[in-house]
Amino acid sequence: MQLFLNFLLLVVGFVGLIKGADWFVDGSAEVARKLHVSSVIIGLTIVAMGTSAPELAVSTTAALKGSNEIAFSNVVGSNIFNLMVVLGVCAVIHAVPVDSIIIKRDFPFSIGAMILTFIATGLGAVLSGKLFESSAAGRLGLDMSENIGKVTRPLSISFLVIFVAYIGLLIYDAKKHPTPEDESDDMTPGKCLLLIVVGVALIVGGGQAVVYSSQFIARSFGMTETLIGLTVVALGTSLPELVTSIVAARKGETSLAIGNVVGSNIFNNLFILGVSSTIHPIAVNRASIFDMVVLILMSILILLFVFRKKKLGRAGGLLMLAIYAAYIVFAAIR
Repeated sequence: MQLFLNFLLLVVGFVGLIKGADWFVDGSAEVARKLHVSSVIIGLTIVAMGTSAPELAVSTTAALKGSNEIAFSNVVGSNIFNLMVVLGVCAVIHAVPVDSIIIKRDFPFSIGAMILTFIATGLGAVLSGKLFESSAAGRLGLDMSENIGKVTRPLSISFLVIFVAYIGLLIYDAKKHPTPEDESDDMTPGKCLLLIVVGVALIVGGGQAVVYSSQFIARSFGMTETLIGLTVVALGTSLPELVTSIVAARKGETSLAIGNVVGSNIFNNLFILGVSSTIHPIAVNRASIFDMVVLILMSILILLFVFRKKKLGRAGGLLMLAIYAAYIVFAAIR
């Protein structure tokens, strides 16, 4: 009976996610038109922050409990998922033209934030050789759970300062380059706000329902906690980005979709990591350092590809999904 109720909760959660994303995209796109702001800016800000609410909730809750090692892996894992799966699925559904401003400013900024995080937390371990040292004499293989780095409070505060400066830059850009007049719906500002708020609530609530029910179902079938974390939880906290970007792509709002992905990764890296590590400094384990390197390399490769093509097509999307599947297999074996 309990298994049946969790399957029912899973279905209800997915319905909430899809409907919430539909309303959220409609409200956000209409706000962009009314304010004469490009969909890219809305995607990088309102949509990115709204869809990153689950990651923020998970990381801050863990930080308040003093057990926020999960915060770092949550940020890195979600960013890899956003980059490879969310963007990959969108490209498979609909070719995603990439705005030049994202290629020249936002994507490189996102990669720079990741590199800064790696330098501050993992470069010392790499240079000292600690990254590949076994923690126990005679032990075969590496202890992936061993903490070899740390996100300190000064570093987290610098993340928050950089994030505020970046948001300030986006606001300045929006004022300097307003979009031309566009035909707008008869949707009132109040209705736009209602769609955004209700949409976010359904996205977050639906995501939580999916995560909770999926964890129960996975345990019922004998899956380990590690495998559940790598698959169910990672997918669950990134479902808002996935569903919202898919809905945006299907509605032809491709700029909003890719802005959501890049903006969410910046928000996760600078704001969520900054807030959670300000509350409680985060210990970074060896596995997270490896995953961060993977994230940086994937990001650079995708940037080089879109810089040349100016878009992501179906073949590129399928390749990204295949690479992510290989990464998950590697992580599970590891």
